Order: sequence, then structure tokens, then C-alpha cells
Amino acid sequence: MQSETRVLVVGAGAFGGWTALNLQRRGARVTLCDAWGPGNSRSSSGGESRILRGTYGPDQPYTKMAARARQLWREHQQQWGCRLFHQTGVLWMTRNGDDDFERASLPLLHEAGIRYEELSAREMGRRWPQINLEDVGWGVYEPDGGFLLARTACQRVVTEFLAAGGEYKQLSVLPEDLEEGLRNGVALSDGSRLSADAYVFACGPWLGKLFHETLGRLIRPTRQEVIFFGPPPGDNRFSEPNLPVWADHGERFMYGMPASDGRGFKVADDTRGPTFDPTSGDRTVNSEALTAMRDYVGFRFPGMKDAPVIETRVCQYEDTPDGNFIIDHHPVAENVWIVGGGSGHGFKHGPALGEMVADLILEGKDVDPLFRLGRFQK
Repeated sequence: MQSETRVLVVGAGAFGGWTALNLQRRGARVTLCDAWGPGNSRSSSGGESRILRGTYGPDQPYTKMAARARQLWREHQQQWGCRLFHQTGVLWMTRNGDDDFERASLPLLHEAGIRYEELSAREMGRRWPQINLEDVGWGVYEPDGGFLLARTACQRVVTEFLAAGGEYKQLSVLPEDLEEGLRNGVALSDGSRLSADAYVFACGPWLGKLFHETLGRLIRPTRQEVIFFGPPPGDNRFSEPNLPVWADHGERFMYGMPASDGRGFKVADDTRGPTFDPTSGDRTVNSEALTAMRDYVGFRFPGMKDAPVIETRVCQYEDTPDGNFIIDHHPVAENVWIVGGGSGHGFKHGPALGEMVADLILEGKDVDPLFRLGRFQK
């Protein structure tokens, strides 16, 4: 397809927003739709923050994608005059004898040009004495990593999309004839219809509802709970810039971010929760999760023991069976693209993924086999 192609992008999160912006900049005429708005609290791209890191284990494209995305995040925040990326560094804590993932990550970090340090527990303790490193063997530290402002970034991308001449509609797409090729366009929640040359569905945890036949078994939204604890008064050990973003790869994979901009000390458990309805699911944190999180924080960060809870969130991942993205044509319609399956790690890649999808649509480039729907039929 060439420029002046009419494209409808459904979903204004990290994948959809960046895809719409890249397409619009390259001459397409783009309409972007979202049911509740960019970065809304029901979306997988909502909330305060997301990690930007390159440690990803062996045999994957995400380390290089993260390096490209980081370059684009920096370029855009400089161009737009706003801060979207906080370079706090990222510390990955691991265990001796159970560190194949981290060991396999190191050559890929080097190949992608991402700076890193291998740190002993003693060196980590010297730099960050506020962390209890009991049972931690060593760590990977990415000094150029950090966290992104999720909701703020989604909203800013849509603002820039509009400035570039794009059209935004805060409407939902109805699951009508979507599996049959969209011969008559899509039906919108206001009763109108919209036709385009190409359609991009980047609506995260709703993909399985809209394309139940194709994606119903492949996109699983899971309930994920996030807690913000309040550091002690006047104690800045747990705030930016005195603590990096951290990932604790132990029996459970815990991660978190230092307090910043008046928000609390963020802690989350990466363990997949139960299946969750992103539209109507209850987003109240349960007492069992809160107790477990308190126990963990008191152990790993003793200075935060008995810290008050100042905010909570329930968000969702949109997992695929293998944790990899889905970026492919719909099986019966070459002009219908499915872009999703962020699987809890997608947000950081938004700018790089938007470039990739624009290339696929406007230049006809080939889809990476890792992202194709056909991989699930083997």
C-alpha cells in the first residue's frame, strides 16, 4: 500500500497509538478509535509507569527492539519537550545456580549495544544498602534503563497524532462481521460505520472478545495487582534517584520502581493471576495479595516494613500461550491486522513496534514468523 491509504486503528494504547502516529506521519489518512481514551484505567497501557529494560533471556528479538524503542523514547521526549522516560537504571537480582535466563541475556545486551554491569551481591549491597540481599547471588544492572510514564505517554502520543492531522474518535467497535473480512467496514458504538483500506486492531485484552473464533483461545487477560507503599517521612532511600527500578527473579518474579513525583514505592508480582474481564472486572485489591506484598516488602526492603499503602491498582496482562506478540493478518482478510499479545512486557516497545507495523502496512514487508498466528497451529 502507498501513502493516502485510509487506515482505521482500534485501540489507543502503546501499540495502537504509536502505530497510528507512524502511519499518519508517513502519509496515510488515519482514524484512531478507543472506547475510553488513551491510557484509561481499564486498558493494559494505563496506570502510572512501565519498565524499560533489555534483559530478556535467550533467542528473542525483544532486546534489540528495546534498544531501538529506548532511542525513540528519548528522541520524542526531546522533540516534544516533555519527560516520558526516567533513567533510574534497572537492577535485575538473581540466584546462583538458577540464573540461566540472566546468563543468556548478557550476549544479547552486548549485541544490541545496551550497557550493563555484572554485580556481585557485595557490590550491590555497597551501592544500595537499603536492599536486603539475602539469597541473592548476583545481579545485572542496566544503567540506561528505567521507567516510562504510561498514561502520560499514551495521551501525549494521541496529542501528537492529532497535531499530525490524524482523526480520533472515542467510540468502541462492535463485534459485528469482524471474522468475515469487513466488506462493509466496522460498526461503531454511535451507530455509524467506518470503512478503510486497512484495519489495525490493537485493542489489547479485548482482542479475544472481538475475534473470538481466531483469538479466543490465544489472548488471555489476567488480573494483576499493584501496590504503592509510602516511604517513611523524610526518608529518600526508596525514591528516585537513590534506588533503581528493580526485578527480583526468585521463586516468584517480583518487580518495582522507586517513589517518584509524589507517588509511592511501586511493587508488583509478575505471577499470572486468574482470568479477568477488562470491561467489568472488579479492580479492588484483595487482602491476600496485600498481605503477601507487605511480607515481601518487609523482607527485601527492611526500611519499608510496616509502610502504609497509599495507592492500589488492578490491571491486566494480555498473555499469549508463548508470551510473544501477535502481529499478523487476520486469516481471512489481508487488510485486517491484529496487533497485540503484549503479555506484560509490551509497553516499552511501543515506538519500535509502531515503526514495524507501519512498514508492514505501507511497504508490504514480511511478518516476523515469531509473531505470526500460524505458529499456534504447529
